[in-house]
Amino acid sequence: MTDVPFPAVADKGPGSEGVVSTWFVRDGDTVEVDQLLAEVQVDKVAVEVPAPAAGTVRLLVVEEAVVKQGEVIARIE
Repeated sequence: MTDVPFPAVADKGPGSEGVVSTWFVRDGDTVEVDQLLAEVQVDKVAVEVPAPAAGTVRLLVVEEAVVKQGEVIARIE
């Protein structure tokens, strides 16, 4: 199992928050390495989240959820 964390943005300190703005996959979808999973927003900056592994994705947060950087937003089984 591989965790997919909310990405850290270099100029933001630990504990900074952002929003999962869009999921490009659905819970239970099969994904490939580097497939685009989501787009997140941190202070009006959009960051893409690619799949770090291939497998079945399990989404742990909903769109528009506010999460801390580093928090696990999905898992790939």
